[in-house]
Amino acid sequence: MTNLRTLAFFATPPHDCSYLPDREATTMFVDPRADINKRLYSQLTTLGFRRSGSHYYRPHCEACSACVPVRLNAERFVADRSQRRVWKRNSDLQCELVPGRYSEEYYALYERYIRLRHSDGDMYPPSREQFTSFLVEGATDTWFLEMRLDDQLIGLAVVDALEDGLSAIYTVFDPDQDQRSLGSFAILWQLEEVRRRDMTYLYLGYWIKACRKMNYKTRFRPIEALVDGHWQELPESR
Repeated sequence: MTNLRTLAFFATPPHDCSYLPDREATTMFVDPRADINKRLYSQLTTLGFRRSGSHYYRPHCEACSACVPVRLNAERFVADRSQRRVWKRNSDLQCELVPGRYSEEYYALYERYIRLRHSDGDMYPPSREQFTSFLVEGATDTWFLEMRLDDQLIGLAVVDALEDGLSAIYTVFDPDQDQRSLGSFAILWQLEEVRRRDMTYLYLGYWIKACRKMNYKTRFRPIEALVDGHWQELPESR
């Protein structure tokens, strides 16, 4: 059986960084032929790896350590005033976790979100193949959080279940509903789900201090970061 000691890893050649201009990045991937079960996936996540479709990866840049894995301890998290307003603002939504799969309804929301919010990013232009390879393929214990308003799908968050909590993979929402702050609401809902499951952590992927698009992650407090191989609380000044 595959375990951390028997896993093989591969590094990509240097390529343009997706987050910081004028920088090159290198990515370390787990051998795509490896059998990754839930336990091994959980161990990899604790070591700072993320899942994208069937690929498990983490940054491996020689001269840069800007990408910092972060997670929230659901037992210790306390919502601030702004986050409490977000929760109340979305109290009219019907939210349900369903098994991750492809549907035209999901893709229509995904396509609209990418086209209107991320037309300058690596994921533009969107496609059905991209949606499937990114969010459906390779799922071990993957769920979609549907956020509906009067039966209309206005938000979708992709969530992986781990042994010690949940991993927030990706969230899309109707750009016309921007005032609802559905990205933050999805994190708040997942934190509640971690508590309901009597687990501990919500993994949020990578935080980059110089990337404004990631500032929202450190608004959730306290937040822990993986630094020099150890999880530690980020100070408020960060």
